[in-house]
Amino acid sequence: MLKKLKIYNEITGYTPIARRYFVNNFYDGMLTILGILLGFFVFLLRNPNQPILSSYIILTGLGTSISMLISGSSGSYLSEKAEQKKGKKELERAMGLLNNKNEGLIEEIKDEEKEIQKAMVIPINNLPKEKKKKLSRKKREKTEKLKKIKTLHEKAERFTGIIVSIVNGVSPFLGGVVAIIPFFLVEEAGLSTFIASFIIIFVCIIFLGTFLGIISEESIPKNIIQMLAAFTITIIITIVILGA
Repeated sequence: MLKKLKIYNEITGYTPIARRYFVNNFYDGMLTILGILLGFFVFLLRNPNQPILSSYIILTGLGTSISMLISGSSGSYLSEKAEQKKGKKELERAMGLLNNKNEGLIEEIKDEEKEIQKAMVIPINNLPKEKKKKLSRKKREKTEKLKKIKTLHEKAERFTGIIVSIVNGVSPFLGGVVAIIPFFLVEEAGLSTFIASFIIIFVCIIFLGTFLGIISEESIPKNIIQMLAAFTITIIITIVILGA
């Protein structure tokens, strides 16, 4: 099984694709839920005496996360399926050209054999039979080999499409759920609950920035700062607009 996965990865390179999807969509999922949390947070600042039930935030967050899960998985699956069909057609076209070349080569060899036989005054139907069988066997072996390559590529593409679609859907869902964990622990959400949630998002962004810095072999602080910039801008703009 591991050997097959390794072969699929060599053909399609699904590991870096899935990794990229996971980081981007996990980050997107957290920022999406961050916007929802900031809306409730501004409401709490405006109405400090009016409690906010954690169930409201949990239901809103889970509903949004589930929609990201479904939209991410289905959208990615459909787009990957379309790309697979395109790749399949291109592969079939390339194989068709290769088969045509083989056919032409075989015909050329047959013509040459006939000419040689005529020159040697050898009956055409005596010697060529073995060579015809040999040519036919070689042609059949090449065709079977091409079919195996085609089947392997199709399986690899199909597997990659499934993996990528799962990652594309699950990652924003996880990013959204992680952000609302503190609200599962209390019945009413206060300032401390929101702050705990913001800290979780902040820490996750640091981990994501570190991970990106490691795999890209670039500056880790630079990646962290770039990702935290969007986090900070989201908070500032949301509070300014909703708090106005």
